[in-house]
Amino acid sequence: MGEYIASPDGPTAFGRNMLRKHFMINPRYRPLNHGSFGTFPVQVRDAQRKLQDEQESRPDVFFVISHAEHVTESRKAIANLVHAPVDECVFVKNASTGINTILRNLDFKQGDVIVYFATVYNAVEQTLESLMETTPVQTRRVSYTFPITHDEILKKFLAVVKQTKSEGQNVRVAIFDTIVSVPGVRFPFEKLIKACTKESILSVIDGAHGVGQIPLYLGDLSPDFFVSNCHKWLYTPRGCALLYVPKRNQHLLRTSFPTSHGYTSPADRGRGIHAGKSDFEILFEFVATADDTPYMCVPAALDFRKRVCGGEAAIYTYLHTIAQEGGDVVARILGTDVMQEPGLSIPIEQSDIRRCAMTNVRMPLAFKDDKNVNRHVPDPSSSPFPLLSIKDATPVTEWMQAKLIQEFDTFAKFYPHGGWLWLRLSGQIYLEIEDFEWIGHIARSLCERVASGEWLHKSRI
Repeated sequence: MGEYIASPDGPTAFGRNMLRKHFMINPRYRPLNHGSFGTFPVQVRDAQRKLQDEQESRPDVFFVISHAEHVTESRKAIANLVHAPVDECVFVKNASTGINTILRNLDFKQGDVIVYFATVYNAVEQTLESLMETTPVQTRRVSYTFPITHDEILKKFLAVVKQTKSEGQNVRVAIFDTIVSVPGVRFPFEKLIKACTKESILSVIDGAHGVGQIPLYLGDLSPDFFVSNCHKWLYTPRGCALLYVPKRNQHLLRTSFPTSHGYTSPADRGRGIHAGKSDFEILFEFVATADDTPYMCVPAALDFRKRVCGGEAAIYTYLHTIAQEGGDVVARILGTDVMQEPGLSIPIEQSDIRRCAMTNVRMPLAFKDDKNVNRHVPDPSSSPFPLLSIKDATPVTEWMQAKLIQEFDTFAKFYPHGGWLWLRLSGQIYLEIEDFEWIGHIARSLCERVASGEWLHKSRI
């Protein structure tokens, strides 16, 4: 693994020097997929180990007294970062836990509908299917294919809402992303929150990729519910996620999952029986015995970001710039393009969907008979290689990703969308443009190998 240098007192330049000095990534591994699982620096690891040592030195004292103190300190830190009141911010293990906690607390009645979007995260879509097994709620899907403008997405959403209401149904909830996972694009969550407020729809925001990747002003946005992983982009250990619920909606969350010590009986709710804290804060303060030290590492992660990285603005600027400029480099190598709205004269500056730290590059491999073909990208028949069957999309992507790991000791997300194969890459403070040039040449080679039929030889995988 090599040796890693402890944190200096001053800032460290972004790029390879940052990777070498502060992260535990194997020197031979190229981390181009930060968005999926994140990672955290040595300083945060050391902070967590110190907390774990404290936890084990006096377990009873830690869980009875110190646990709440550390969690409260972290809640104050994350609330300050997202510009929200501390008593509206608690922690859960991950975004999926937060989404389930919200949706399974809501009392759905006959005629209630949840509206969701075509690029919803798979685990969230599965949650909706599960809800329909045990509650009378129905779902409606907003259909589209990227690239598409934010205004078009909003228009399609409002059309689905209007149609659903015309059927005599009650649109109770809309669930949507801050930044979509696949494709890795920014979503119009700000506009959708306003639309939901106007339509009297509860907005449930899957902000899994939000905290640490983009600035957030939750107090001003005032969504009805918001959850975001801190272990993806904020550099905390896994799992740690912010759950934000404004006071007006806290009464709707009657239990954590699992139901634990913070549960307040209906007769006692709102009576102020918890000195200094609300029912909502107590509900999530201690949810069963678990290692919650990832929650307690938020101050250490923010300290690293301020002292070593130079602050939030510097991080956001570098993440977005390296991702988008790197994506353009990969597209030039492949002779293709980056996913963005059509007709932009200055693509990066004018694109809404590219205002994030992930980029999506079209591969020169296309699929025939794909019903999701988009008029905003080249016709799949223009592919320089023979068209692939859409049924081969999964084995082809699995083969390419396996080759990335086995032959090149890296990982990136290949996926089919709108008739073409795409590559999602993540920007991060430890990457440089050369990393994108490197993966660009590898992607081109893998596409050529797929076109030659090499992927069909299963024994070679």
